[in-house]
Amino acid sequence: MRALRAIAREPSQHPASGGFGTRMERLGLTAAEIYAISDASLARIRSWPGRETIRLAIALVDSRGFDARQVAYDLLWRHRGALEALQPADLGLLGRGMDNWATVDTFACAVSGPAWRMRRIDDPRVHRWAHSPDRWWRRAALVSTVPLNLKSRGGTGDTPRTLALCEVLVDDQDDMVEKALSWALRELAKRDAPAVAAFLERFRARIMPRVVREVGTKLATGVKRAGRYSRG
Repeated sequence: MRALRAIAREPSQHPASGGFGTRMERLGLTAAEIYAISDASLARIRSWPGRETIRLAIALVDSRGFDARQVAYDLLWRHRGALEALQPADLGLLGRGMDNWATVDTFACAVSGPAWRMRRIDDPRVHRWAHSPDRWWRRAALVSTVPLNLKSRGGTGDTPRTLALCEVLVDDQDDMVEKALSWALRELAKRDAPAVAAFLERFRARIMPRVVREVGTKLATGVKRAGRYSRG
């Protein structure tokens, strides 16, 4: 935390991209600064056992700082042995207090999704998140499917688990959940386009129009929005 606070900015000087609407303390660090601190921290703890790294990450989460959480999740993803040492109860501690999309997405892409892919947590646990009254845990459930399919997160494709989770939340009209559903389906479309097309057709009358449009465009063109790479 000392390293984070040493380069903290006044709220009026926070980067425009930092407006995530959170109750967490925001120090206003850029992504590059967060990664630099993570790099330096990783160099110091690389030899630590996985459980020690997890305890450090939980302490950073408990500091109630937005920037500190980003460092915590990045350390867990990059520390050899940390994810393998995760216990199911750790996910609740690491995710408690999430209240913005940036924190949720980093948690799901760097921690819960890879842990699920590695079978450190089971399907029922993620499905319980999908039934949570808390919109952020429902979003976390959907974004946790991304590392099942995203190559850069170790994913090799998992159609059954992805679509089973998407079906649970297919009727959810919360904006944050709706956007996560689109992301989950678009990521799977890179691996199994026929299955995503069949899912879209099966639930077309229930899925929100934006999801149908974005996923349909992804299937047809390979991008999220038609004309995104068109030449003027």
